[in-house]
Amino acid sequence: MKLLQTLIAASITSLAMMAVQTASAHEYEALMKAKKYAEADKAASAKLSSDPNNADALLAKADLILAEGKLDKLDDAAKYAEQCISAHPQMSECHEMLGNVLGTKATSGNMFAAMSYAGKIRDAFIKAVELDPKNFNARNSLLQYYLQAPAIAGGGKSKAQNLVLETAKVSTAASNLMQATIDLSDEKASRAETNALSAIPGNVESLAKLQRNVLFSVGATYVQEKKYVDAERVFSELQQRYPDKYQGSYGMGRALQEQGKHKDAINWFEKSLSIDVNAASYYRLGQCQQAVNDKPKAISNFEKSLSYKPALSKKLREDAETQLKTLKS
Repeated sequence: MKLLQTLIAASITSLAMMAVQTASAHEYEALMKAKKYAEADKAASAKLSSDPNNADALLAKADLILAEGKLDKLDDAAKYAEQCISAHPQMSECHEMLGNVLGTKATSGNMFAAMSYAGKIRDAFIKAVELDPKNFNARNSLLQYYLQAPAIAGGGKSKAQNLVLETAKVSTAASNLMQATIDLSDEKASRAETNALSAIPGNVESLAKLQRNVLFSVGATYVQEKKYVDAERVFSELQQRYPDKYQGSYGMGRALQEQGKHKDAINWFEKSLSIDVNAASYYRLGQCQQAVNDKPKAISNFEKSLSYKPALSKKLREDAETQLKTLKS
């Protein structure tokens, strides 16, 4: 029983991490992509003051709490999502947001809390897909759930594979990308690479985002396996396909860093930060600068990594704090 509880909790943790990356679409999304969180919050609050059930504003308020990692406000985020569902029961994005919020709530509580949210998270994504078959964010979230949750919690590889087959009726590109996700879970990185590269997202941003994420995961898998030539090939392709996104540059930096090529990696992390500022890039840049004995810059970037929101994972945050103490001693 204890093992089962652990498996469920772990699966919900992974799902929640993924859910934060697949926020629902709303009219305040551009401000959030620009990380103008205060401006987006002010605009959404103003809209709700005159129109309390405005769907976009409710989604934005919940989305902001997730994006900024405000774990103490998750109950508020859940209320926004539930209000969105109550006022707009046929709106797919409202149900998707509830799944995202509950997934994050599951990780912030204890093991039993995670178990209690499992079915609700799954059902929210199922409903989102039923209401809008082309809500590919929700489809991918549901796929992740099936792959990571044990059968007793409604998961299972067969359900994931059936979802991919159903998705093929709606979008070949989405189906290929979801199949690539299954391939990765089966530790078949080469096959995942082939399926991910074969997908043609067109002008559908949610599919383009999914392709970026899957290719990044393929490259990261190669790095873990120390297949650096393969990793660099994938990250180079990712950069060529999406030059205005940071994943390709960041991934290339990680591949070089793991090979001890810190000076080359620094250039790629700096390029990544010129495209999109995030805590992870500051952290990795700090590591490389520390490795080449550039203490002032390493200190500066470790400090930036700790102050930036969304925050680093607990493990990386603790390491950044440790390295700062060493550098300042």
